[in-house]
Amino acid sequence: MRPRRIVIMGAAGRDFHNFNVCFRDDPAYRVVAFTAAQIPYTAGRTYPASLAGGLYPGGIPILPESELVGLLTRESVDEVVFAYSDVSHESLMHKGAQVLALGADFRLIGPAASMLGSSRPVLSVCAVRTGCGKSGLSRQVCRLVRKAGLRPVVVRHPMPYGDLEAQAVQRFGSRDDLARGRCTLEEREEYEPHLAAGVPVFAGVDYARVLRAAEAEGEVIVWDGGNNDFPFFRPDLELTLLDPTRAGDGSDYFPGEVNLLRADVLVINKCNLVPRRTVDALEQAVRLRNGRALVLRTDSLITVEDPGALAGRRVLVLEDGPSVTHGGLPGGAGLAAARELGALVVDPRPYAAGTIAAAYLEYPHLGPVLPALGYSDGQVADLAETVARVPCDLVLAATPVDLAALIGTGKRVLRVSYEVSEMRELGAVIGEALRRLGPTAAVWPVS
Repeated sequence: MRPRRIVIMGAAGRDFHNFNVCFRDDPAYRVVAFTAAQIPYTAGRTYPASLAGGLYPGGIPILPESELVGLLTRESVDEVVFAYSDVSHESLMHKGAQVLALGADFRLIGPAASMLGSSRPVLSVCAVRTGCGKSGLSRQVCRLVRKAGLRPVVVRHPMPYGDLEAQAVQRFGSRDDLARGRCTLEEREEYEPHLAAGVPVFAGVDYARVLRAAEAEGEVIVWDGGNNDFPFFRPDLELTLLDPTRAGDGSDYFPGEVNLLRADVLVINKCNLVPRRTVDALEQAVRLRNGRALVLRTDSLITVEDPGALAGRRVLVLEDGPSVTHGGLPGGAGLAAARELGALVVDPRPYAAGTIAAAYLEYPHLGPVLPALGYSDGQVADLAETVARVPCDLVLAATPVDLAALIGTGKRVLRVSYEVSEMRELGAVIGEALRRLGPTAAVWPVS
């Protein structure tokens, strides 16, 4: 029998992981192509032979998702595997219907088939949507692990936007490492805060190798999820964030609902941004969906550099890119801070350059904010040009990246930071989990 012919629909992340774990060395399958969506500049590349294995001496092409229909017919495809995140259930099933109508099967690969087991305790931080506050919670988890006397390392959901072969296994311990790795703005946003706290970050493409490298250095692995995907490693404790400003999204997006249903701990973040009744209603709803999980509440604490400088000034608000693009938020911490402190928010949309202007067309829900997009040198240049064009007195940057250093603007840039508030109950939960898993260096409970 001929191998079953497969196309994997992805976004330069889970698609590669699912291939590595489920298909790479199996002669019963032939993956004829990946397709790419959501992330610019990922199509047109080749998944290299060094990563694809002996069955693929020429590598595997990565094509735009827009070519899927022709690809299915041209390559006599038997099955399409969907492998990316932050997609509404409605959109997901429209894609499935299109595939089925063309005669192929449509498949989702679940946690049991795709998660790798670790010799170290694994604590995972995931969410029901992008922009819920995973990064802040991951940092708090790392602090609690350190208080327990153990050494955490972070493994980040992949963002391999450059040379895939060179990015197979990545370790970042300093900002110099980020420069050497030619990290995009999006990668820097996720990595820099961990590095500033002294916690090394691992990432890459081949997560079996990434896991071995992380296990060799850390006593506890903290999985820092991307978008609303579930972990690549089998967690010993699963934490899932929810956002009450988008209360219905927990059940409406894939695979965020998977995280909701699997969670050991559900953390409702941003409780300070909505009425109490909204949080109460969300907690009641999630308890009905996952009655075994511990439900915690936390606030999103926003800190603004020199807050007195904003009142009455014309301000350009720059937000974390993924949160306000495919995360669906019209604005984030920067816009909230600007309005609270009396700034005059300047709408950047009429001044957008090149790929930034294209992003506004692709994401029409965006409010009067500038998404910090920098997936390529060209896009960073478009971002810099947009900032230069906007008639403003200040730039308020709600991104962990040092924007002024990155784009070289002459405008004054004030930075906005945001953290989840401390949760004493979380320390007890993590302490108990680590005690049960066996590390002996820890002090219990963690507070």
